[in-house]
This record gives sequence, C-alpha cells and structure tokens, in this order.
Amino acid sequence: MDTHSNKPIPTEIQKLADERVEQIRAQQPEIIAKLEPECLVELTAVLGLSDYINHQLQRHPEWITVLVDEVKETDICQFYRFMLQKKLQDVNDEEVTKRVLRDFRNRHMVRIAWQDFMSHGTIKQSLWDISTLAETLIINARDWMYNRLCDQYGTPTDAEGRPQPLLIMGMGKLGGGELNFSSDIDLIFTYPESGQTRGGRRELDNQQFFTRLGQKLIALLDQVTVDGFVYRVDMRLRPYGESGPLVCSFNALEHYYQDQGREWERYALVKARVLGPICQDKKDLIALLRPFIYRRYIDFSAIESLRKMKQLIAQEVRRRQLTDNIKLGAGGIREAEFIVQNFQLIHGGRQPDLRKQNIFLAIESVFNHGFLDYNLMVELRNAYLFLRKSENLLQGLSDMQTQTLPDNRLDWQRICWVLGVDTEQVLRKKIQDVMAKINQQFLNSVGGETEDNEQESWAEQLWEETELEHAQKVLIAQGIEDSELIPALLKWRTHVHKKPIGPRGRDTLDKLMPYMLAEILQHANAIKVFIPVSQVIEQIVCRTTYLELLCENPGARKQLVKLCKASPWIAEQLAEFPMLLDDLIDPKQLYDTTEFDDYHSEIRQYCLRVQDDDMEQQMEALRQFKLSQQLKIAAADITGVLPVIQVSDHLTFLAEAIVEQVVIYAWQQLVFRHGKPSYLVDDEMGFAVIGYGKLGGRELGYGSDLDLVFLHNLTETHSQTDGDKPIDSVRFYVKLAQRIIHLFSTRTSSGELYEVDMRLRPSGASGLLVSEVESFGEYQRQAKTWEQQALVRARCIYGDGALEKQFNAHRRQILQKNRVQPKLAEDVHRMRLKMREHLTKVKPNEFDLKHSDGGIVDIEFIAQFLVLCYSNEYPELAEWSDNIRIFKRLTEIKLLDEARAKVLINSYQYLRGISHRQSLLRTSTIVPQDDELIEYSEPVKEVYQHLLVGEHQAISELDRFSQSDIFQNK
Repeated sequence: MDTHSNKPIPTEIQKLADERVEQIRAQQPEIIAKLEPECLVELTAVLGLSDYINHQLQRHPEWITVLVDEVKETDICQFYRFMLQKKLQDVNDEEVTKRVLRDFRNRHMVRIAWQDFMSHGTIKQSLWDISTLAETLIINARDWMYNRLCDQYGTPTDAEGRPQPLLIMGMGKLGGGELNFSSDIDLIFTYPESGQTRGGRRELDNQQFFTRLGQKLIALLDQVTVDGFVYRVDMRLRPYGESGPLVCSFNALEHYYQDQGREWERYALVKARVLGPICQDKKDLIALLRPFIYRRYIDFSAIESLRKMKQLIAQEVRRRQLTDNIKLGAGGIREAEFIVQNFQLIHGGRQPDLRKQNIFLAIESVFNHGFLDYNLMVELRNAYLFLRKSENLLQGLSDMQTQTLPDNRLDWQRICWVLGVDTEQVLRKKIQDVMAKINQQFLNSVGGETEDNEQESWAEQLWEETELEHAQKVLIAQGIEDSELIPALLKWRTHVHKKPIGPRGRDTLDKLMPYMLAEILQHANAIKVFIPVSQVIEQIVCRTTYLELLCENPGARKQLVKLCKASPWIAEQLAEFPMLLDDLIDPKQLYDTTEFDDYHSEIRQYCLRVQDDDMEQQMEALRQFKLSQQLKIAAADITGVLPVIQVSDHLTFLAEAIVEQVVIYAWQQLVFRHGKPSYLVDDEMGFAVIGYGKLGGRELGYGSDLDLVFLHNLTETHSQTDGDKPIDSVRFYVKLAQRIIHLFSTRTSSGELYEVDMRLRPSGASGLLVSEVESFGEYQRQAKTWEQQALVRARCIYGDGALEKQFNAHRRQILQKNRVQPKLAEDVHRMRLKMREHLTKVKPNEFDLKHSDGGIVDIEFIAQFLVLCYSNEYPELAEWSDNIRIFKRLTEIKLLDEARAKVLINSYQYLRGISHRQSLLRTSTIVPQDDELIEYSEPVKEVYQHLLVGEHQAISELDRFSQSDIFQNK
C-alpha cells in the first residue's frame, strides 16, 4: 500500500508532467540543469500527479533544490519548531508574519505530498508529520501574537500576579496526530484563571485579552491572502458552539461540561490534545476534562449515543447527496473511528490505558484488553490505513478538503498509479470491500438501525400529541420521565392556539416548537426551563418575524434556552422586550462585553442613527442600548465569562455613559429653545451630575436605581440665556434637571431608562432640584452625619472639569473635618439601628444580604465611619468612593491590617456575588442562613462591634482588635 507502482506513469499524466517541467525550466533553467537524472524523473512524476505540488513549485522553483533531498527523509518534523521560530524571531509586522506562516506551511506540505505520491514513507508517518506541522504553526503563531498583545495591553495575570497563557486544544484528527492533508483544524481556546493584564499601556481583563488573541490568531491562520491560508479554523466544538464565547476560563469550561456537556462532546474530547510543550496548566486542563469524558463506571450508554450520532451522519449524507464518500459513507473512516471510540468510552473510566488520542495506539489498547480479537484488529487497522492513504491522496491532488472519489479520468489514473492498482474498476471494488468490512464490524460492535431507516422525529410527535397519556409515552420512549412537563405543555399549547396567530404564524410555531422542545428536554428538570422559555415565546407568538428568527437560527434557540434556564430575570427581559432576541443571533457579540472605556463611544455611535430633533426616538435608542448591553453583561455573568466583581463595574460604566448622553440630549433640547446661560464660554455647561450610593461607589446591580445630585456654578444674580426665547439662567438649570429626569423616567415601548432618586440633594425632597456648588459645600459642612456618610460614596459622574474640581475640593474638605470619634460612632451606629428597624425583616435562620448584621450595609458603614474618622489625619482616605479601594487604602496607611482588610473585602465581594445571582434568579435578597454565610458575616459583625458599639473605647485602640483571632483564622 505504501509503495508506488513500478509500472510507467500513464501517458496522459506523463504528457502533463513534461509540460510542467518545461514551464519551470523556462523560469529557472539552472535549477533543472543541476538535478540528477533520477531526481528529475521523480520531480516530473510528482508535477503530473499533484496540481498542488505543481502550483507551489511554479511559484517557488527555488524550493526544488532542497526538496529533492528532503523527500527521502522522514524525521524533519522534529525540527519544525526551531525552524519556524528562527524565521519569526525578528518579524514585527502582522502581514509579514502571515506570509512567513503560509510559506512555511506550503513549503513543507509540498514535501509531505511528494513523499505521499512517491511512497517514500508510510501513511502513519505522513499523518503525524502533517499534525506536527500544524501544531508548530499554531503554537508559533499564538506565541508571536501573544507577545504583540502583551506589549500593547500588558501580560494577563491571575489574582496572585502569575502570568496566564492561552491553551489550545487540538480536536479531532489534529488531537490524535492523524491530521488530513487538507483538513480544517478544530480548536478550543481556554485559559486558567480570570484576572487582568498588567504592565501595558491599557489594561484589559483576561477574558477580553484572550478573546482578542483568539480572534487575531484565527486571522493569522485562516485569512486567505495572496499566499493562500495556513489552515481553515473551525471553533464550533467549543462550549455552546458558535453561540458561545470564543475563549473561556478553566472554571467556565468545567462548569459547562459538568452541567451541559452533550454525549457527542464526549466523543469529540476523546481525541482532544492540548497543543504545545508540557506544563502544569496543561496537566491541570487534562485532569479537569477527564471526569466528563470517561465515566468511573462501565458506561454502556455510550452505545446508544453513538448509534444516534451515526444516524444523524447518515441523514446528512443523504441530505447533501454525498456519494462515493470514503469518510461518512457506510463503512467509511468515521465508522472505523466510532468502533474504537466506542470501546474507549465504555471502558476508559476503568482502564486508563484506553485513553489514547491516536487511533492506532487506541486500536492496540482495545486489542490488548480483549475487546477485539487479533484478526479483527488487523482487519480494522489495515482497512483504516487504506482509506486514510486514499483520503490523503485525494486531498493532495489539489489541496482540497474532500473525501469523495474522483469524478474524472485523470484523477482516477493518478490515484490508481500511486496505489499500484490497474484500473478504476479494480480500485472501486477494493474500496467497497474495505468499507464493507468496517461496516460489518461497526454493526457488530455498535449495532442499531441501518441507514435507510431514519429516526422519527419524536419532538415533532410530542408537539402534535393532544392526549396526556400518549405524550407521556413519547417521552418515556426517549428515556425521559417528567410528570410536570406534559400537562404544562398541553395547557400552554391550548392557550397560545387561542391567540390571533394567523396561518403563517401557526405554521412557523408548529415548525419551531419541536426544535425548542428537543433543546429544552436536553436539560435536567425540563419544566423549569420550559416555563420561562414558553413565557418568551408567548410574548412573540403574534409576531411571526421573531418566531422565524428562532426557526432559522439554531444558535439563537440554544441561547434562548440557556439564558432562560440560568436567569428568570433575563427571561423576563426577553419576554418584555422581544427586540433583544436579535442579540442572540450572533453569540460572539453576545458574550463580548464592551470594554470599560468604550461604553461612551459605543453609545454615541448607537445614537448617531437618530435625528437630533426626534426626542421620542432618542429615548427609545437609549433604552434599547441599555437593554442590549445589560443582556450582554448578564450573559457573560451567568456563563462565567465575566468575573462577579466586574459585573458591577460594567453596569456602572454603562450607567455613566447613559448619564452623559442623557445630559447631552437634554442640554441640546434646551439650548435649541432658549440658548445657553450667557456667562458660559466656549463649550462649558456649568453643570455637573454627582453620583451617590451604588453609582458613586461603582457597585450598581441589575435593576439598580440612580442616586443623583445636580450642581451648577452660576453666581451671577441676573444672568439670562442668550437664545431667541431667553430665560433666567437659574431657571434654565432647573429646566435642564427636569428634562434629564424626564428622559430617564418616561416609559416608552422599551420601558423606563433608570429610576432616578434625588432625595440625597441638600434638604432632600424639599430642596432645590439643582444646587449651586458653593452653596452645596456650605450645606454639607453643616449637614447631619448620615449626609456626610453618603458623601463618602459620592463622585462626579459627568460635568465640566472646573466644576468637578470644585465639587471634589468641597468633598475632601468635608470628609477631612476633625470629628469627635465617640460622637461620630454613636451617630453612625444610631443610623444603622434605625435602618435595621425599618428595613430588616427576616425570620429565624434567614439572612438579609444587605441589612442583616454582618451584611453589605454593615461593611459600607465600617468604610464610611473610618473615612470620616481618619481623613483629617490621612487625607488620602478621601480619594476613593468605593469600599474596596477604601479598605485597601486603609491597609496601606496601617489603619487596617491586611488580614482584617482581606476579611472585609472577601465578605463584601461574596455577599455582592450572591446578590447578583439573586437578581438574575429574580429572588429576594433574603436567603437561608447557612454555615458559609455565617463564616463571612461573623467577622464583619466582630469588626462592626469593635468600631461602633458600646462605650467606643475600642475606637482609639485599633491595634488591640487588629490581632483578634477571627482575623488570623480567616
């Protein structure tokens, strides 16, 4: 099989080969002249046998001199890494890198094809050589681009500052070291831990960094240039397929495979191999995946799963009318692989040496364990080798990804000559015999129905069934027992059929629902998935366009089910605002959260489509932008793409961008009617928006309102605006504030933008809607303690630079007042008791995440108390408005030891994380009090008691309780 025919090359091939040699001779006569006669004969042969070899050598005749020597060698692949590193070491341009990669790939693929057509090595050697070449190109391209991005954004690190790599899993034949000559490469990208880049001009979180790296790596490999491409990259085997994030952390990967991994993904991961040099992260990833792939028990469920997979393949072959396909047809390459993988998955949990990615090693292990006798093992191995040799030759003809036998005389002659077969008929008969043997082994080991008996669509049958008992039987036949789903489905179907759907809508619904049911029933406790999904569909059932959107987009269906299962809050958003379904079409965009610094530019771009004088559409655009961005944040949150601590950051930056755009709209509308206050110069507004509470503290949650205070710097008593309809400037700013509130609170078809709370302004609800900044400062200096507490979490969200400086100066001055510590502690504690009395309503063994003792508010009060208490002595404490930075600053100036600060920060992040989850689950912030909650809340109560309760003697004795056992043990 691996020795080419000694017969002369057929005349038709020889004539073509001679013409091609002469073309090269005309270009580079000296190269042809230097060849030894036997080398010229071989060159002539391969030029006639492979259009790909001819194309490359016509472009690069200089390769010939080296190739005639190299084709006799079979160990060059071990030097690929060093050869390519040397070529890339001084390259700094992306386009040059693309050219180097493509030239390197083509140069060595010509050599491999030459060896194949002239039978200088075995097919196993060729497959390994091709796989090694691919791995070298992928890893070197990754490393080159990683270094470029690190220069720009810094090095991605974990929480401890350790650099984080991008790990690439090679799937399928690449993972097994058996890559086809012209195969796609199936990859999965992952990285160990979340974190941020350090040391660059601009910081990114690790998810964003690695997503960019993945996108650029794909472009390096996949993009077609004048030099061709390196490899077609297929990322559809990653978690959630095309609808999932391009890159995910180890934690997200483990979570996905534990909760949602499918049987076919187990088969895919049998051959998965982490590319590149061995390292600890690589070992950790392998250990993480192993429990999903290999069950600890003998897993006979794999047989039925494999049968179903084969039936789907058979249906696809028929649908695409694939004939003469040596991979997907009965007895083809895929069935041979299924035979081996079947034994691996059934017994691999108990027999570690069956866990081989390479099929040739796996066949030997299957034989060694007695699952195949010797004759069957040899028959299967030889049949597989013959088909792979044939496949490689088919693809080597023109570097085309095909497993279909030739449709022309010339290619049949080429393949027959290389395989030493006389005629097309003889070769066809041999292929048929080989595939018949594989198919018989497949039926013996896996069994199942033949290709001609297509599986009936049980989901369609389930949707059409009207009798409870019959519908239950349909489910039971699929191995599913769910006593609640069928009654709910029948009731819901009766309900929606009463709606005025129309014939087109009804047909679309009948087409959609089997898909949805099949997707829903892949999840445990399907009733809990069905209810929110059905609520969404019920809202769009009279809007056929949205039904068709889901019908035509499997990825959108998958995302709908996944998001509804994970979060009732998201389900409510999708049901209330169906336009969000559009965001499910492109999952790459769905999970690619906007960078912090880009929210402002993104909203400006989004609003450019709205005319300046269309206030209604402006409000609608703002709401749609918010809803779309919140959905992206929530989707990234529930899938683990976005760390919990960054959820609030994203929601806060989003709100700030919206505040800015709302102020701009309100300003433009008023200036158009009245002109601007005459005392202003250039582009000044003389106006600022101050964010308090969660907005000021950068801690917004889903559905949070905005605590705002408006300031202006008008001091002229008789100032007016300069427009055609002038008004008093003070009145102008009041109108501006009213217009801003109107833009926020008006309910359009896309809902309310944000609920705005203005009660923290001077004198509360009875005070002026907009305050002059100096008057604001005077008020705050005489304000009650709770109002100055609130100022700790205040910061300028939007406004003129000069006005922001004035506000910051007043804030610092007020926070840095010299206060009597016992009196301060008493005031703060009294306010806390009042809040508990009015807001804490928990039963025994319940815990209010915000208001219970040791909860979020206690932590906030601790931070506020310490800022008010010590800013006079340590002015730097007044710099930040968010709790985490305050605690870190307290640590830096030695007012809190690191252990206590860590306790407070960890407890705060833990409680906020649960609070986010509760929001997404649409449940109360009052939760059962378990041991873990006690572990996090008790240290907070301890700190609070020491600081703010009793005779306050501990207030001036920080050192005494800094050594408390509770901090040392945490």
